[in-house]
Amino acid sequence: MLNIMNFIKRYFTRRILQKHAITFNEWHEVTLRIPVFQYLSTSEKVRLRQLSTLFLYKKNIVGAKDFTITNAMQITIASQACLQILNLNIDSFNGWVEIIVYPGAFKVNRKVTSADGLVHHENQSLSGEAWNRGPVVLSWEDVENESYHLQPGHNVVIHEFAHKLDMLNGRANGMPPLHPNMPIKKWSQTLSQAYNLLNQKIENFQHGYINPYASTNPGEFFAVISEYFFTAPDILFQYCPDVYEQLKQYYRQDTLQRMITFNQNGTSF
Repeated sequence: MLNIMNFIKRYFTRRILQKHAITFNEWHEVTLRIPVFQYLSTSEKVRLRQLSTLFLYKKNIVGAKDFTITNAMQITIASQACLQILNLNIDSFNGWVEIIVYPGAFKVNRKVTSADGLVHHENQSLSGEAWNRGPVVLSWEDVENESYHLQPGHNVVIHEFAHKLDMLNGRANGMPPLHPNMPIKKWSQTLSQAYNLLNQKIENFQHGYINPYASTNPGEFFAVISEYFFTAPDILFQYCPDVYEQLKQYYRQDTLQRMITFNQNGTSF
């Protein structure tokens, strides 16, 4: 029975890739503008295009406030989301269907409970947000700026979709479902030590090795270090090699080695 189900799944996957493939011209035009892809090998780029095709077939990307979403915008978002699951599985993004895109930063109003138990309303202007079992919300202005101009440690698409991976265990707490060969204790100890050290540096007014927003909570820490893993692996490895190693095992990618090989050869390997 399992073999039959796998056969049916593979059959429908092939049909989607054949009938709904992102055209080569559109794919080439968009992805050439995204610096984070320059380190990928030819085979990885082929796989990324396939995953992005499946992603766009399964998800709805809609504009908020009558904002028009173009094919190029969809490819920009899908390709960077799928970079994170390049060696995982498209099913990692199951359980929700919608990405909502605002033209720019969007405002949210939330009830916040302070340490003394008082409840007050807080207005925030956000560039992205991920809801558990709900949509991903993005600011196109920020997506465009951080996608087409490499900003080490900053990529709102990678950040929000890291939250989605984290939420596969129920909530964004910095503990996504790990692979069977990854000890939970090792992951917890490594990330907790780095998170606590970052908070200590901030409390002592010292410069941390990454964006201080990572100190907000363990969920944000995981999302921020994921941004560094894909956009600035050299920085993450320099200041926290043990964290880099855990992400390397989790994402099943060696982003630093890609960068080194590219810089040595002047081309992707």
